Amino acid sequence: MAKILILVNHDVVIYNFRKELVERLLQDGHEVYISSPYGERIEDLKNMGCTYIEASFTRHGTNVAEELKLLFYYIKIMKQLKPDVVLTYTIKPNIYGGMACRLLNIPYIANITGLGTAVENEGFMQKLTVFLYKIAFKKIHCLFFQNEENRKFFVNKNIVTDRHRLIPGSGVNLEHFRVLEYPPDDTVEFVFISRIMKEKGIEQYLEAAKYIKNKYPNTKFHILGFCEEAYEDKLNAMKGIIEYHGMQRDITVYLEKCHCTIHPTYYPEGMSNVLLESAASGRPVITTNRSGCREIVDDGVNGFLVEPKNSIDLIEKIEKFIKLSYEEKRNMGLAGRAKVEKEFDRQIVVNAYLDEINKIIEG
Repeated sequence: MAKILILVNHDVVIYNFRKELVERLLQDGHEVYISSPYGERIEDLKNMGCTYIEASFTRHGTNVAEELKLLFYYIKIMKQLKPDVVLTYTIKPNIYGGMACRLLNIPYIANITGLGTAVENEGFMQKLTVFLYKIAFKKIHCLFFQNEENRKFFVNKNIVTDRHRLIPGSGVNLEHFRVLEYPPDDTVEFVFISRIMKEKGIEQYLEAAKYIKNKYPNTKFHILGFCEEAYEDKLNAMKGIIEYHGMQRDITVYLEKCHCTIHPTYYPEGMSNVLLESAASGRPVITTNRSGCREIVDDGVNGFLVEPKNSIDLIEKIEKFIKLSYEEKRNMGLAGRAKVEKEFDRQIVVNAYLDEINKIIEG
């Protein structure tokens, strides 16, 4: 049996979206070590049987000394632990974890969970990050991509031209996210579930909520998530138009009473987990026509696509949704469930990982 080290920038990245993989690795008798900044899900992971190794770094910092510190930290724990396989997620663990594995000749598998703004937009940060990725991924065993656009970017930039696979995002646990009964539509309720930041489309959601609530008083607009940027005052000022619930552990409580999830992001997503979980729960979705979102929506079938940063288009699609009959809304949600069952079952992702891990272990 193998020692498997998982490097992430946040405990939720593992617990919410890779828990089934961790469970399977533990079931198969592997030792699983998780290195991440401390968060509330760490205790849950320890209770599952994982060993926790605390890491300290900021997800968005660019201080050179701090970045080098993280690289040396990864080298140190890998020398001590001597893992058989390392799995990395998100930009900093991918880059500095990959460099450490390359230096120590440890097999590793990375996952591109989205490009991030610095990489998507041309400029110095893109050039620097591409350069670092080339160093980190030179000896990689396998690189997983969550959407075709990200894969093309890495191939075109000559970061990695082989040893890669496309997977359906993080997939969705179809047992946990079951079809919820569709709520009566005497009021039509919408929900925004995300880190609250400009690029996730919060401005467009708030503009649309203001307009729609005024025109259709029997609507409600919910917001779930923590403020990654300073939006607290704005959200408080909009009480009566929106209902802000903060960060929630269990989103099904809100999906249960909502008729549609709105995700107007223009952030460089890998594959949107919010959309996958909403669709799996039998909820229609309205989201942007961009990579990481459009793959989950058949426009007009299980939801609507809108142009990024376009509040008017978003308002039009919300109105279009409101005007659907109850049965049409409900059937849209069921079409979403059918789509994720067919294309986005998390077991597809777990099997892809087990396949690559077994190739490494069996040599």
